[in-house]
Amino acid sequence: MFNLRSIGISHQSAALEIREKMWLSDEEVGRALAGLKDHSLRESFIISTCNRTEVYTLPGVDPINEGELKRFMIDFKGAGAVVSEAHFTAAVDDSAVRHLFGVAAGIESMVIGDIQILNQVKQAFNLAREAGTLGPILNRLMQASLHVGKRVRTETTICEGAVSVSYTAVELASKIFADLSRKSVLLIGAGETGELTLTHLVGKGIGRVIIANRTRAKAEALAATMGPRSSVIDYEQIVDALRAVDIVITSVNSPSYIVQPEDVHKVMKQRSNNPLFIIDIGVPRNVNPSANKIENVFVYDLDSLSAIVDRNVEKRKGEIPKVEAIIGEELSAFYRWYNSFEIGPTIQEFRETIEKIRQSEVEQHINRFAEEDRQLLELVTRRIVNKILHRPTTVLKESAESGEDESTTIPRIQALRDLFGISRNGERHREE
Repeated sequence: MFNLRSIGISHQSAALEIREKMWLSDEEVGRALAGLKDHSLRESFIISTCNRTEVYTLPGVDPINEGELKRFMIDFKGAGAVVSEAHFTAAVDDSAVRHLFGVAAGIESMVIGDIQILNQVKQAFNLAREAGTLGPILNRLMQASLHVGKRVRTETTICEGAVSVSYTAVELASKIFADLSRKSVLLIGAGETGELTLTHLVGKGIGRVIIANRTRAKAEALAATMGPRSSVIDYEQIVDALRAVDIVITSVNSPSYIVQPEDVHKVMKQRSNNPLFIIDIGVPRNVNPSANKIENVFVYDLDSLSAIVDRNVEKRKGEIPKVEAIIGEELSAFYRWYNSFEIGPTIQEFRETIEKIRQSEVEQHINRFAEEDRQLLELVTRRIVNKILHRPTTVLKESAESGEDESTTIPRIQALRDLFGISRNGERHREE
């Protein structure tokens, strides 16, 4: 196609302890791009996230192979003691473009439909633009990848439905309570999943946060990170606190239930039977499941939340064919642009090359012709050149206009350049 090279390391090719060695900060991305530029690469950009670091390049006059790119990145990070070339994957041209579009669409992510990846691709675009390593082709390719991501998010549901236990709990809470800003949450215990669930609720604008933990100092430290509407109660007060809250998150390591049905039944009368949503993510469970039988009490444990996650994952997987169809359409659109981008200059350079040959031959032999025949010589040679040019230029133009893909048009462009020694910069290759 156009000699696009891509190498990368991701969750599909390497474990976390390997991937983290190749992660690049924004400052490192800038320096790495400058280093690639020093290697005479025409254009380049780098995507680096917690799950992937990928390099996309267009070589300049001097070719560069995938092994050299891999070694450059390993050496740049000083990771040779841990990371090897075998941890990387590589792609060229069509497969590289298709992979990039898949990354932007979220189908290459560890979590299918990851909503963060599009912003990360956009950041990679901005960093490369700031570094001055985006030329016309990769600039267009990056814009096309962002367009793919936007289309996928508006035309499919691959990003819908929570696919983590913590966010699933928050989605359920949002369905039960229309306005979370008027509601309060009690976190019992300060485990990782409970804290993450609470963080998501705060992000959704929950009105008030109460935290109870066996170690009060830990609860106070967590409350300090949750904003001014957060407070702490003693662990022994958790049952009494059920009267005043709308959502309960339990994440305690306890051999027995810390909340019993009779506790819940009592407080439901005191709270005028207003809905109580309980997220039990303790192992073993913290809330007696019989509490779920009480009217307006909704208890979800890890199994029920995981079942919802599994259903949502399957729904997302079911959207992949739609995503791949969008990628196919955008690939065709990108190739049409690239074909027209290459055909115009190629035809112009082809004409100029043939015209230079004609002029050179006419000048070399003009004195062999009588003065009155020289104008005719000019006319006849021009006509011959035009007839020679007509067929190849017509075929190339029709290829672009008909929307033929790269398997037809680009080989024709390359063959024409090779046969007549037309280089990428429009200069004719020197004859040995």
